[in-house]
Amino acid sequence: MPDYVSAFHGERHRFADLREVLAKASPRRSGDELAGLAAASDAQRVAARSVLADLPLRVFLDEPLVPYETDEVTRLILDTHDAAGFAALAHLTVGGFRDWLLSYEATPERLAELARAITPEMAAAASKLMRNQDLISVASRCRVTTAFRNTQGLAGRLGSRLQPNHPTDDLRGIAAATLDGLLYGTGDAVIGVNPASDNVTNCIALLEMLDGLRQRHDIPTQTCVLTHVTNAIEIMRRGAPVDLVFQSVAGTEAANTGFGVNLGLLREARDAALSLRRGTVGDNVMYFETGQGAALSAGAHHGIDQQTVEARAYAVARAFEPLLVNTVVGFIGPEYLFDGKQIIRAGLEDHFCGKLLGLPMGCDVCYTNHAEADQDDMDTLMTLLTVAGVTFLIAVPGSDDVMLNYQSASFHDMLYLRSQLRVRAAPEFEAWLERMEMTDRAGRIRQLEPRTARLLAGPADAPA
Repeated sequence: MPDYVSAFHGERHRFADLREVLAKASPRRSGDELAGLAAASDAQRVAARSVLADLPLRVFLDEPLVPYETDEVTRLILDTHDAAGFAALAHLTVGGFRDWLLSYEATPERLAELARAITPEMAAAASKLMRNQDLISVASRCRVTTAFRNTQGLAGRLGSRLQPNHPTDDLRGIAAATLDGLLYGTGDAVIGVNPASDNVTNCIALLEMLDGLRQRHDIPTQTCVLTHVTNAIEIMRRGAPVDLVFQSVAGTEAANTGFGVNLGLLREARDAALSLRRGTVGDNVMYFETGQGAALSAGAHHGIDQQTVEARAYAVARAFEPLLVNTVVGFIGPEYLFDGKQIIRAGLEDHFCGKLLGLPMGCDVCYTNHAEADQDDMDTLMTLLTVAGVTFLIAVPGSDDVMLNYQSASFHDMLYLRSQLRVRAAPEFEAWLERMEMTDRAGRIRQLEPRTARLLAGPADAPA
């Protein structure tokens, strides 16, 4: 076992174990302070990073943060590790790994080959030694492509989840918000509703309305009602139109138990969704959400800092070949990410770790109204993430989710990002926008009036 000791500025710092080194090396955030895991001073933080930089990558295989015998996420990480691929990295320290990731050798092709040789803990450790620009640089070279009715993750593309939530699940209200988002060219990643009332009957009504809307306009996208995976299994049993199965996941078995899920249940749901064969260009049928602080809020973090345990959640997601994964970065609140600076850093960390591990990583660029953050912070994060090659972002009407009571990105923000950074929607969805005469010759969304009439009219032979 390594000796976790560092001398810094004449002070000697000793750390009890690998978990403490990782926690003390993390950038400052309120969740780690709440858990009593954060560095007591900047000097201690730098000392921990010095120790971390000199640790061999192999230590994360030899010293699991949560015991193999008691945690199925640990077993998943170690049992599926690509040992042959890791041979190319085995000689590196964490600092050396960070340097290699920033080198010319870390091409998109090489990063894709090594994705399963990297454990979540290795990715999290490297991120703690990186500046924001480093996280952006590496993530932008990680290409992860998935598909269902369109293709997500292609270079030069930015997907968007259209989130038309309603406080009473009013079908007309949700349909109106959906049409509004489509008029701004959003919704290629998924049209996804968080139901206010999470029961099977209500979810079926929402799914049938969204699927009817999709079919009426022949939209090459996928729909999802973000209900619990057990509800999704029952909904599929009843024959309702399920495209994607959704579930929130976390980085420990105990935290996932708090969500009411385990790996076996997720496997059952994925098999059921695959059996429906609803995809047209691919069969990635799962949609996962994660977020820093989830394990801590459940008292299930095992003394691991919130960013590292968040990265472990990506191992869970990766096992089921999802179409989409996103971190709801500021949604849990200032108890875990206090202000705009912490939210921005966490968003870039999560995206880096997810992409490095081979996930189609997106983000809900968001904050709660009692956090020390504002829309300017979100403008910064959404721009940085797009530069970093984020797979998709979430968009809600007017940036204000009237059901979940938090602030996110808007339909207009997607137009800004696509225009300013020269990124486009999924190719199949882009072709649909053109076919519906909703874009001009330059691919820009047209002025509102003519395209509104075109979309509302629908195909000539469609029922009202």
